[in-house]
Amino acid sequence: MNAVNAPEGPLDGAVIAVAGAAGPAGRATLLRLAEAGATVVGADADAARLAEAVDAARYAHGGATVTGDTVDLLDLDATRAWAEKTEKEFGRIDGMVHLVGGWRGSATFAETDLADWDLLEKLLIRTVQHTSLAFQEGLQRSDRGRYLLISAAGASKPTAGNAAYAASKAAAEAWTLALGDAFRKAGGEEGPRTAAAILVIKALVHDAMRAERPNAKFAGFTDVTELAEAIAGVWERPAAEVNGQRLWLTPKP
Repeated sequence: MNAVNAPEGPLDGAVIAVAGAAGPAGRATLLRLAEAGATVVGADADAARLAEAVDAARYAHGGATVTGDTVDLLDLDATRAWAEKTEKEFGRIDGMVHLVGGWRGSATFAETDLADWDLLEKLLIRTVQHTSLAFQEGLQRSDRGRYLLISAAGASKPTAGNAAYAASKAAAEAWTLALGDAFRKAGGEEGPRTAAAILVIKALVHDAMRAERPNAKFAGFTDVTELAEAIAGVWERPAAEVNGQRLWLTPKP
């Protein structure tokens, strides 16, 4: 089948922004979305790693439009400027994939360091607030808008040493579900055209981790390529079906 007659998929021509694009999950997501025919705009605070991730996706999928912007997602004005620039440059915005992560924990609950909370509140909550506020209106203008948060099973079943992390993830989930309710209300009687959804994992694994720990089983972990596949798959489902939902990629705790 030649390219002229190839069937279009749900991501053909879509413009997707990826926050936290320079990490292993971000790299896998850039690759998968580019492969699916999307224009992908990555953002990260690490300019050098972001450039490597963008170049890798471009090289793997010749002809794909993959760009990168160094953005401080802790700055709401900078995040809004990124959203506006992206929509203006490409004419639309069809997705925001939020991959900004981080982890801090302790051996026991009593040993919890509240400095960990200060860090995680910024990484896991504040960045979600900023990207959701910045991209909401653009996503609502799309006929296939999706806001996707990657969360952790620990948010639903916190453990003693993960209080700060689990609470941060739970707050980010609540914020995302509130965005989903806004999309529901915007859709009126016809239902939402835009969706906010949460992909829930236990933890992520990638090839470098396996190489460092060849005897580890990583039981229940989600490979970054599987996560990227699940992210792309959200566009194959109707907005009303995924809006306000937790999509579990690991067994519920």
